[in-house]
Amino acid sequence: MLAAERRAHLLELLARTGKIVAKDVAADLGISEDSVRRDLRDLAGEGLCQRVYGGALPASPAVVGYDARRAVAPDGKRRVASVAATLVRPGGSVILDGGTTALAVARALPGDLACTVITHSPTIATALIDHPRAEIFLLGGRVFKHSAVTSGAAAVEAAQNVSAELCLLGVTGVHPEAGLTTADADEAAMKRALSARAGDTYVLASSEKVGTASQYRVLPWEKITGLITDADPHDPAVERLRALGVEVLVAG
Repeated sequence: MLAAERRAHLLELLARTGKIVAKDVAADLGISEDSVRRDLRDLAGEGLCQRVYGGALPASPAVVGYDARRAVAPDGKRRVASVAATLVRPGGSVILDGGTTALAVARALPGDLACTVITHSPTIATALIDHPRAEIFLLGGRVFKHSAVTSGAAAVEAAQNVSAELCLLGVTGVHPEAGLTTADADEAAMKRALSARAGDTYVLASSEKVGTASQYRVLPWEKITGLITDADPHDPAVERLRALGVEVLVAG
């Protein structure tokens, strides 16, 4: 089998099963594991998969820059945001993560809602300026321009001094086996710090993120309360998440 044929086979397998196990593919094709790993390395270099120990997972499409992400699945993000916004109760407190889906949540909050919003996203704080009854706490730190949020040691330390009833967390990858992932190590650490300061954590994920993975793990499934997504409820990845006991709120 030619290299191009092997890579086409790997991509088809990845799309069909949601993962690649290098030793199994090597045995099926009668080639060495080194050959499979080289192919996966090449595919990962083209952004077509996310390499993990022993194989690969589908790569998240949500790792491009902030401006580019605004154009990715805007309708899906609005659907997710409309469900997430209903979880913020009058008089309640919420830690709102950064990113384009979280920004959609800020815009979905009723203009007269009295609540406390804690965020490390300057864009979200700005979006809530015209909500007269919303108290806004902006956590400082180094600005990570890729996601328009603060991160790093100063931001993590600031997060450790706040608390809220609810955390609405964005990620770039949602996979039954890999858990919740993102593409930057500091951003992953900040998300963990934010989640740790809330009574309940719900993850926001439009459908293109479900079944994919990025490089850095944010949280395992047992650390969150539930997932809010507009993915098809019969999507194999969604069904596997429910089998793991994950509460999945589907935004219609």
